[in-house]
Amino acid sequence: MAEYTQGIRIDGTFYDVPLISVKRTADFLDKYAERTEDGDLKRELIGVYFNYQMSFGTIDNDALYEALWNKLTEPVEYHDFSLPTLKGTYSFRGYISGVSDEIEKVLSNTSKFKGLQCKFTAKKPARKPT
Repeated sequence: MAEYTQGIRIDGTFYDVPLISVKRTADFLDKYAERTEDGDLKRELIGVYFNYQMSFGTIDNDALYEALWNKLTEPVEYHDFSLPTLKGTYSFRGYISGVSDEIEKVLSNTSKFKGLQCKFTAKKPARKPT
């Protein structure tokens, strides 16, 4: 069995970090959706957006953890992401809609964190109606 070694790329920088979970959702966004008097639904689909929620494993390298945390919490409108998928990677532009972690232990001169998670929300649809 091959060892899993793939991290993530954000804005062209590769973060070689352990990924515990990469949850993908396909969210369908309508321009409008309304029911007629007879109960029929009329809608115009804009497209399907691939959004991600990620959980990271333990990152022992403090500098790497801090660099990733700083990137994930960077106050910018959009980022370019490249995430693992079935056939290599999936790249898209989007924004980070949430980041969380928790202190695992407090040491004399530092703290160790665990449970780093984030949510990536796509800017544009991955699939559009034809």
